[in-house]
Amino acid sequence: LNKTTPKPKEPAPPGRRFAFGAIVASFLGMIVFGAIALPTGSPIAPIARPNPAAYSQATIARGEQLAALGACAVCHTVSGGSALAGGVALPTPFGTVYTTNITPDVETGIGGWSYPAFERAMRKGLHRDGYNLYPAFPYPSFAKTSEEDLQALYAYLMAQPPVHRQNEPSKLTFPFNLRPLMAGWNLLFNRGGEIVIDTTRSTEWNRGRYLVDGLGHCGACHTPLNLLGAEKGGAAYLAGGVAEGWDAPALTALSFAPIPWSEDTLFAYLRTGASPHHGVAAGPMTPVVEQLQALPDSDIRAMAIYLASLNPPLSPDDIAIRRGNVIAATSTETHRPTNEAARLFDGACAVCHEPGRGPTMFNQGPPLGLNTNLHLDRADNFLNVVLNGIEYSTHGAMPGFRNALDNKQIAELARYARQRFAPGKAPWKNLEETIEHLRKAH
Repeated sequence: LNKTTPKPKEPAPPGRRFAFGAIVASFLGMIVFGAIALPTGSPIAPIARPNPAAYSQATIARGEQLAALGACAVCHTVSGGSALAGGVALPTPFGTVYTTNITPDVETGIGGWSYPAFERAMRKGLHRDGYNLYPAFPYPSFAKTSEEDLQALYAYLMAQPPVHRQNEPSKLTFPFNLRPLMAGWNLLFNRGGEIVIDTTRSTEWNRGRYLVDGLGHCGACHTPLNLLGAEKGGAAYLAGGVAEGWDAPALTALSFAPIPWSEDTLFAYLRTGASPHHGVAAGPMTPVVEQLQALPDSDIRAMAIYLASLNPPLSPDDIAIRRGNVIAATSTETHRPTNEAARLFDGACAVCHEPGRGPTMFNQGPPLGLNTNLHLDRADNFLNVVLNGIEYSTHGAMPGFRNALDNKQIAELARYARQRFAPGKAPWKNLEETIEHLRKAH
């Protein structure tokens, strides 16, 4: 070979070529099957907007709680816009989906939808006009909701002020923009009905599973997705995912956190947005916790009981010992600030994140050795918080450092924090590139 002759590419290993070919063949087969063989839904005739007076206040109030559980306002309210009028851009691996107007406006919202049309959308992902919805609207989870709760949610939505706002078309790449394809997707991945009670478990545990797996749709963020955008099953259930550029950590025994979730720490986190063993809610989880304020303590407790059952149990003494060991192993006494990154941490972070350093702060954060973000495979969560800070009405605030520190300083700070507070984990890579990307994304 001379300098002008390009080196031929190495052929892909036979196993890899076969696997890729099988995926492509299966995908193309599903396109053909979904677009040609499977029927889409039939249109359901519009109705006059239901009179909110037809529903009891108790039913509407229950529907309001259910809407909060499902975080309807979070996804269907654009920043600065009217509640539930849609327009939020949801990035997916296949393009951008824009959420729709779910106010009871007859022309642009769901005011002309009968309950059967609403129920079909919630359970089968079909629009009133008969076309397929995209699973960015997590109807495979909503399908598990009871009839009584769906009726209450419908009543609540129909009792809201109508807002006239046209929906924006989603922008997906070919072939994912072919809605008939979703018929094949539904055949593969939307098979669930209402959740069957596990008689070997307590009432609270069953209630918690219903809230988590149904309208709560926790798996939509906390479960990894397969190549076609569906939640994986089996051991991958609630094993961690990605949402809006943030890692949604595992909620099971697969968590990277030094101390497993317990019922009490889960209850505190879901109720207040803060856990002494895991950190505070940030990014997409912040508005979710805010919405959960509408739920009674009994429902939050039920969710905590269910999720705690997915984690290894530890006694209070074991937790105290593990916490003490982590704090001792990562303290300043064992990590003197001898380099620039260490001194930067000592000046900017230690007063809030190291117990006993300086005066007690109102918004003092958890010891970083216990913070889940430092133990994740990706640095994105940690970097997002350092860049943009966190605001809380009940837990004070953490300032962002995007204007105080440059990319090199933040990268060095992240490397130091990872090495010091998660010493058993591999160093984070490509930090400068990730920081630049996060700066532009915010």
